Amino acid sequence: LIPQGPPMDASKKVDLKIIIIGALGVGKTSLLHQYVHKTFYEDYRTTLGASILTKVLAVDNTPLKLQIWDTGGQERFRSMVSTFYKGSDGCVLAFDVTDRESFEALDNWRDDFLDKVIPREQDFPMVVLGNKIDLSDRQVPKETASAWCKEKDIPYFEVSAKNNINVAEAFETLAKQALTTYKGIFESYLTDSIKLTPNDKPKQSCC
Repeated sequence: LIPQGPPMDASKKVDLKIIIIGALGVGKTSLLHQYVHKTFYEDYRTTLGASILTKVLAVDNTPLKLQIWDTGGQERFRSMVSTFYKGSDGCVLAFDVTDRESFEALDNWRDDFLDKVIPREQDFPMVVLGNKIDLSDRQVPKETASAWCKEKDIPYFEVSAKNNINVAEAFETLAKQALTTYKGIFESYLTDSIKLTPNDKPKQSCC
């Protein structure tokens, strides 16, 4: 029998990397500032590359430290942004409900992300945020976005960074998913730790 590993220590903080991706101008930076700082960040400068915000919270009595990576949505930064995917524990896909193209781009963003986060299963912890529901010139019906998410089995949230609608709920749902996956990987790592991976093989000496 393989000895069971020790239970996760509730006093030990779990660090999780969350990344938010989506088209240019959908409000990724505003969403993060609303969640982390409880302020509406109305700055229209484009995020170049990535910036990182940190949020500490407790989920199921486990203290979490979320390291949230805010990424640029411009097409010319796409290859740079994809280098930040590695090591992610969860992903936020964001679009703007007043911008049909930003919604239609979700497939590409999701596929690009899943292609790079190998070897992960398809049910990677992920949520979709339809932002700017406070605006009147809506182009993407709630039913359309919900149907896309249901087909992919991804939770969908209609949010407003400006009015702080559903923002915390969306991030906390993702944090719970990511923690569950993390615990599963942690436990399987403990039980599999007696199996050597190719990286554990001794390096051949040259002389």
